[in-house]
Amino acid sequence: MAGQILAGIRVLELGQLIAGPFAAKTLADFGAQVIKIEPPGQGDPLRKWRLLHEGTSVWWEAQSRNKQSVCVDLRQKEGQDIVRMLAAEADVLIENFRPGTMEKWGMSWEELHKLNPRLIMLRVSGYGQTGPKAREPGFAAIGEAMAGLRYLNGEPGRAPVRGGLSLGDTIAGLHGALGVMLALYQRDARGGEGQVIDAALYESLFNLTESLLPEYTVFGTVRQPSGASLPGIAPSNAYLCKDGYVLIAGNGDGIYMRLMSRIGRDDLGQDPALAHNDGRAKRAQEIDDAISAWTMQREIDEVLAAMREADVPCGRIYNVADIARDPHYRARNAIAEVQAASGIRVEMPAVFPVLSDNPGEIHDRAPTLGEHTDAVLAEAGLTEEQRAILRARGVIA
Repeated sequence: MAGQILAGIRVLELGQLIAGPFAAKTLADFGAQVIKIEPPGQGDPLRKWRLLHEGTSVWWEAQSRNKQSVCVDLRQKEGQDIVRMLAAEADVLIENFRPGTMEKWGMSWEELHKLNPRLIMLRVSGYGQTGPKAREPGFAAIGEAMAGLRYLNGEPGRAPVRGGLSLGDTIAGLHGALGVMLALYQRDARGGEGQVIDAALYESLFNLTESLLPEYTVFGTVRQPSGASLPGIAPSNAYLCKDGYVLIAGNGDGIYMRLMSRIGRDDLGQDPALAHNDGRAKRAQEIDDAISAWTMQREIDEVLAAMREADVPCGRIYNVADIARDPHYRARNAIAEVQAASGIRVEMPAVFPVLSDNPGEIHDRAPTLGEHTDAVLAEAGLTEEQRAILRARGVIA
């Protein structure tokens, strides 16, 4: 780990489930020591989410790799004292509780900053630490709705759908990790102190909404759900073949001409009115109908081969089985395999992004509950007798 960029950075993770822990995972992948505080008993609820192997979620194995687990009851004063003791020596503290919870436990930013002026605090929440909705519970699905993403997903005239993943959480986690890196740079390269990163789920998603608000501001346009197409950009859609759907993105000017030529529609490809995207967008349905008429007579493999021959971006729609057997994933080592504490081998996404000189790595499996409690607290200065007393009181486990 010595060559990893964040080697020597100590992170205290107090959050649960997805957003805060995903930010911590990202930092751990690049060498940070992440001490995950879990409540005694069941630990992080993610340990029991979705499919379990011998009582533990296989999702947990991916989310909590490279971390240390320390069981501390934050509802007890002695537990809060332990976390303050660890925070005094930490570089980063990550929490994703409902705003006001840390203050209730006597660990507000003001108190922690006074204790450790170099501490960087990442606070991930549904709506942010301020504003009229700050104290409301906010999960990813609600953040996706508030950011406008859920409204756009799905077919026109039908109920909005979600993407099948907790995008609000993971995207907020990535924004949080970026904020931590910026704050570390300000602190260590420019002589600054610690600061707070306020990462809201809805704002992290709102940041990805491209022209949505500018178009409304200037034209009063409320973009509507459009199914598989990309409104205002043509052609780019999912097209039906004999054996399923294929994606074709022919929206570049030169690409569009090659696509039309390959499907035998030079009348559309050479039409001056369709030479640029603004003209094509006005006749998107006509163009899509022409492409569909061609793809519906062919199987996916034939369509993909023809598009690649014409140098037109295209692709099949993968499910996870397709991902697991795809040679490109394997050639780039994009899939990692880790042996869990139970002994099973679990495949998971590798470390991203890929750095040439200081790549991240998976150096440790996900911890069992409280696996590192004694080691971490002993290093922090608690004697074996003190730990035994705290364990008897249920403060640690």
